[in-house]
Amino acid sequence: MLDRRVAQEILAFYLDSGVDCLLSEEPIDRFADTPTIAPEPAPAPSHARPPSAIRASLPPRQAPPAAPAAPAPFAPDVAVMAAREAARNAATLDELRAIMSAFEGCALRKTAKQLVFADGNPQARLMLVGEAPGSEEDRAGLPFVGRSGKLLDLMLAAIGLDRNSVYIANIIPWRPPGNRTPTPQESQICLPFITRQIELVDPDVLVCLGGPSSQALLGFSDGIRRTRGRWLSYATGTREIRAMATFHPAYLLRSPLEKRLAWRDFLAVKQALVQTT
Repeated sequence: MLDRRVAQEILAFYLDSGVDCLLSEEPIDRFADTPTIAPEPAPAPSHARPPSAIRASLPPRQAPPAAPAAPAPFAPDVAVMAAREAARNAATLDELRAIMSAFEGCALRKTAKQLVFADGNPQARLMLVGEAPGSEEDRAGLPFVGRSGKLLDLMLAAIGLDRNSVYIANIIPWRPPGNRTPTPQESQICLPFITRQIELVDPDVLVCLGGPSSQALLGFSDGIRRTRGRWLSYATGTREIRAMATFHPAYLLRSPLEKRLAWRDFLAVKQALVQTT
């Protein structure tokens, strides 16, 4: 019999790997529409009319109505253009959230439980952008609420900040199945939304958490270890914002020795906020 501590560690491993529900032995297509079929008529007693007479008196049996055909998926380039057009029409963060909730161009929304839009203060001077929500974020509808979120809260507290004084979002607003890495196509489709989100928040300092976020927003092609801690300018179209890349908290959980470098980065962020006051 498994020790309680070992069992808890196994469950934690499954959760970190993206396993968030139990499945039965038989596969189920959860996207298929199951038509309701009328029950069979009750069998007639033996002394009733002959079967031929019964069949003649019954109305013709109708097949269940066919389920409506699913709309064809967007081609990647069409989805990107649709996202750009939709994002441009958002004048406020609430409008942007509504537009993203109704957007059909990203297939991830079909497998995710809900949109994970943002958390924190929309008036904040510091905005942090990660990659994509995980299983706990998908359930809560908020970014960074799992183990990596708890670490991020500690990192913010170390420089005198909390979730009420920052704004947090992700490049991808829907959880990829199994917490897999988003594809380049998925990132490009969602990029216009996070770009517009940054424009509407208009922070003084932008921090990209992890390599995918820094590559998508800051144009880095090297790994995060070579690009972290460097200040760049991020253009919103109306002004330049100071921007930096640092390690994602999930990476720091796996590589705790790198926390010393992340600490330097957060101290630099704190200093930048003071200088731009």
